Amino acid sequence: MNRSDIGGDGPPVTARRLRGVAVVGLGYWGPNWVRNLQASGVCDRIVACDLDAARRRHVERLYPGVRTFSSIDPILADPEIEAVIIATPVHTHWELGRRCLGADKSLLVEKPLASSVKQCAELIEMAAARGLVLMVGHTFEYSASVIKLCEIVNAGELGEIFYISSIRTNLGLLQQDINVVWDLAPHDISIILAILGRAPESVNCQGRSHYNPGIEDVAMLTMSFSGNVIAFVHVSWLDPNKIRRITVVGSRKMLIYDDIAYQEPIRIYDKGVSVLPYYDTFGEFRFTYRYGDILAPRVAEAEPLKAETEHFIDCVLNKRRPRSDGLSGLRVVSVLEGADASLRRDGALVPVKYAVAK
Repeated sequence: MNRSDIGGDGPPVTARRLRGVAVVGLGYWGPNWVRNLQASGVCDRIVACDLDAARRRHVERLYPGVRTFSSIDPILADPEIEAVIIATPVHTHWELGRRCLGADKSLLVEKPLASSVKQCAELIEMAAARGLVLMVGHTFEYSASVIKLCEIVNAGELGEIFYISSIRTNLGLLQQDINVVWDLAPHDISIILAILGRAPESVNCQGRSHYNPGIEDVAMLTMSFSGNVIAFVHVSWLDPNKIRRITVVGSRKMLIYDDIAYQEPIRIYDKGVSVLPYYDTFGEFRFTYRYGDILAPRVAEAEPLKAETEHFIDCVLNKRRPRSDGLSGLRVVSVLEGADASLRRDGALVPVKYAVAK
């Protein structure tokens, strides 16, 4: 899954303005989508909907030009609405997505794309059959730091990748409908797949529920890739510290990406282990350890959601394939499904299966 394979690169070429864009769901992410759409300046009209009247009033106060609805039906019936952004609970993504695509609206769905690989494949097939854009909200793939990280790995600066370790923890927010793996891990899974340029062959996962039976609030997920590469993802809603850190260990150098370290989000460590090339006896066998400089490359960071919004609009206007397209969403959900199966089997290793859209 190299950058050339997933498409969507290059500068935006806006042929015209979008007549209308809708945001469905005005909880945590919805208002941020409205803000970025308004700032983009290429939408003639922005509308939104949510079942909660208080949320609708909140958005109308912030953005007086945005009309809100209590139902998605007026949006689907409006031919001027060309694209819809879905920012609702995961269990609603598939049904709402089907209705939007069925009404000939291009679609961006917040992560994860749907609740199963089968549902993802159906959305991919619908979008392809109708010539519509289908994009997934893997926001971190639009972060300048993550893009820089991928460039460093692809350039071979770290050497052969041995393993990747990711930690995403904080205190709250406990969800009622999905476990911590489905809530937090999609970010790290999508980043790791982008770094390695391929999907894992198998996954295993262990976790525990401490507050809601059957809804794990802490978990450790392990992905096994071809080439003897392994990746670990630790996620928790019950940690005293907010941590957003990825470590990439290579044969030549090592790298740490810390999303909370705003001034130096990436640090490259010239550290490693070497084996003496020649020795006559086992007693002469030695490892040598290298401790070199630490480099913090400059990263001109901007709001990832802004870049993601502009990319989506560009893809809709110019019929371009998104960087985080439907297949990207399917790969992540494939890992999540495998992790769920492993959780129910007490951490057993589960092959990751990928449905192929027709």
